[in-house]
Amino acid sequence: MDFALTTRDREIQERVREFAREHLLPDARRNDEEGRFDPSRVALLGAAGLLGGPIGEDHGGSSWTHVQWALALMELGAVDSSWRGFCTVQTCLCGLLLESFADEHQKADLLPKLTSGEWTFAYALTEPGAGTDVASLETTAVADGDDFVLSGRKHWITSGGVADRLLVFANADPDRGRDGITCFVVPGDADGLVRTPVEGRELGHRSSDHATVVLDGVRVPGASVIGGVGQGFAVAMGGLSHGRLGVAAGAVGIQRACVNACLEFARERRQFGRRIGDFQLVQGDLAEMHVALESTHWLTLRAAWLRDGGSSNEHEVSVAKYAACEAAVRAADSAVLLHGARGYSSSYPVERYLRDAKGLQIYEGTSHIQRIIIARGLLGKETR
Repeated sequence: MDFALTTRDREIQERVREFAREHLLPDARRNDEEGRFDPSRVALLGAAGLLGGPIGEDHGGSSWTHVQWALALMELGAVDSSWRGFCTVQTCLCGLLLESFADEHQKADLLPKLTSGEWTFAYALTEPGAGTDVASLETTAVADGDDFVLSGRKHWITSGGVADRLLVFANADPDRGRDGITCFVVPGDADGLVRTPVEGRELGHRSSDHATVVLDGVRVPGASVIGGVGQGFAVAMGGLSHGRLGVAAGAVGIQRACVNACLEFARERRQFGRRIGDFQLVQGDLAEMHVALESTHWLTLRAAWLRDGGSSNEHEVSVAKYAACEAAVRAADSAVLLHGARGYSSSYPVERYLRDAKGLQIYEGTSHIQRIIIARGLLGKETR
């Protein structure tokens, strides 16, 4: 049992930390307040090697370990959860999915453009009536010669409004339920594809692009199928597993940002002739935040380490995501309270941390679903 990070681990961690501070932090507040997605950052992320982090070098990636990738996402999450979310969609949900399920021709065509940032990708699974219940999705794919014609509606698709390519999940045989689900690569400029911003204003992750995507008779060739017709459910779950680990890492990053902000404020803010950090109630909050951060940090890295070793880690990923996301909400809530009136204003970043953390309880499987997955793993299948 060795908890030490390697020299390479620390080099990647520090490089991503410096990148985030230089390229993401200066505009984080303004982009959040304006709800602005800045596409120029995509090319910067690609040039820095972040979009290809855990993807193999033969496909334009950097061949980072999953531990190194988790460390990188922690750094991004500590600065701007919107861009951490972008990287999780681009690299985890889409990139690692393609590396696992696409054929060699598809990999050669798609992955270099994904890792370089030349193309932005979106993972179009969620529908108005099918979120957690993937098997109930209503988007259809009707075979027509060598093509498929896609019809349906997707919503809350991150990067959906700007994506050059969308991984769209549709049912090619609705009578077979989830065994008919199939994954298709759809060009962003395809005829019949209509994309609009989601209704209302997001609570958090406001500098991400979130879209409703309508497919009205979108025709795609059979060669656009990823993983085989009827294999889409397994493809979707594979992408979500990678994505959940990315969300857990981002939640750890938010926690660290909250702890650092609170420590700085507790040292500087004075009341009743003393710094507020000297009051036991404040110390209690700081201690709780620190313990939760340490716990979820190592839970997340352990889940990543298991994946690097080739072990099944679905249970550990759910444990890490649930624990880290719940802890991030508690940490951000405590941070707002500790900062008082200042925490209630966007002049301090802690209110953004709270809004962003709430989204992590929902993305890639809600906290409720993670609890079910964890419990089922503990119970095992019933035997009679």
